[in-house]
This record gives sequence, C-alpha cells and structure tokens, in this order.
Amino acid sequence: MSVPAPRLRRPGRTAPRSVGDTLVLLVLCRHPALSQASEASVTRRISRAKRAIAGSGVPFRTPPRDERARRLATVLHVLYLIFTEGYAATSGPDPRRVDLTAEAIRLTETVCGLLPDDGEVMGLLALMLLTDARAPARANARGELVPMREQDRSLWKAGPIRRGVELVGGAMTRGPVGPYRLQAAIAALHAVAPSAAATDWRRIVEPYRLLVKFSPGPDARLEHDHLLHAARAHLREMSGDRDGAREAYALAARCAGDPRHARYLTARARRLG
Repeated sequence: MSVPAPRLRRPGRTAPRSVGDTLVLLVLCRHPALSQASEASVTRRISRAKRAIAGSGVPFRTPPRDERARRLATVLHVLYLIFTEGYAATSGPDPRRVDLTAEAIRLTETVCGLLPDDGEVMGLLALMLLTDARAPARANARGELVPMREQDRSLWKAGPIRRGVELVGGAMTRGPVGPYRLQAAIAALHAVAPSAAATDWRRIVEPYRLLVKFSPGPDARLEHDHLLHAARAHLREMSGDRDGAREAYALAARCAGDPRHARYLTARARRLG
C-alpha cells in the first residue's frame, strides 16, 4: 500500500488568530494569579478562562520567556492526559473516546505549529499519532484488549505512522531528550517493525529505563513501571522463563492504572500457570 507523503507544518508558517488564542488560553490557565484546580476540571477551566482573566487583570497574551517553559510543560501534560483518557477511557460505556483523542491531536498540532523547534512538543505529537494509528487493531469484537504482538498490523494507519516516525527523527535533534520523545521513540520502534517477532527489543528497553528518570513522583514512576514489568515479562516468556514471566506479568497487573490493562496482564500471568 502506498503511503502519502506527510504534510509537515513549515517552521515559519503563522497560525490563524483563533489557533493562537487557543494556545494562549491553555497557557494562561496555568497563570499563578488564577486558582488552580484538579486536572479533571480542565475542560471547565478553559471554558471559564476568559471570565477569570478579565476579573484578574491578567493580559491576554503569551507569557514571558522565563515563564513559558514551566507553563508549557503543564500544557503538554494536560494534552497528554486528554489523549490518554480518549485512547483508554476510564469512564463511560465506550473503551475509547475518539472526540478526545482527535481534540488532543488538534491542539498539539497547534502548539507544534507555533513552536516548531521544540523537541518535546514534536515528541508529544509523534507519540499521539503513533499510538492512535494502532487503535483500529487494539480491541477485538468483544471489546477485549488485543496484545500488540497479536494485532493485525494491516489495520494500523500507515499515514500517521509515517508522519509520527518522521517527527521522532526531527525531535531527537532538538535539544536534550525528554519524556515525550522517549515514549515516541518506543512507539516508533514498535510501529516500524513488520511483525512482533521483528521488534528491536534491545533498543526499546533503554528508552524505558531512561523514561523512569523523568517521572515527577512515585505515582508516575509506578505507571511507567507497569510498562517496564510488562516488557520484562514478555522478554522472559520469549526466553522460556515461564515462572519469571508469570511473576512479572502479575507485578505489571498490580501497577497498571487502567483496569482493562490489569485484567489483560492478570490473564497473561494465569495462562502461564
């Protein structure tokens, strides 16, 4: 199947005013003059942002350079959470919220267009595209998770994969590596493998190890660790160490934040006796 060339936004291209205003709103939501709420209230906060800004006297413009990096990091984290909730919904009847994943990608495209030389922004966009590309093969007709090695890779979306891989290549040349670039690099290595057996596991393990260093606290480290334990379980299973694989799958299940992931990992452990 032929894959169309990706349409990358040129660094010098100016975003429309409405697009720029969206980013300004996102950044201003992290202004210290405004009250901070839980991440679950992000949608309500953005809808109230203009009223709050008008009352606080905060000017409607992007923050000074010395504040931008800190507040941009929070914006990217929120976009990551929106995408993650859409990709693996924790509430509601549907396991996936396409509206949330699409909106997260759209907003991240906006940030990437406005900050084309920021490697972490590029990494986050690449991560979203590469992850969403696998969505059609992620679950079976009964809604059960299908492990990546058993997925029908012909269902993966070739266009987003190609663009995501190119974005990863560009992101890795822009400053010190960060957590989004590491996750995107892992996703890219999975995406380019023609089969599960052809996956370059040695190259994947190292980014996972580095990723833990960027975890802001025990909770985030635990969430990353469930992926580390799952990868370790898979490698042990492939090497014939059934007991070690079973223990690693069980540990991964206990660390998983998504109940569906926990059920899948528990089933893998039980299958090994």
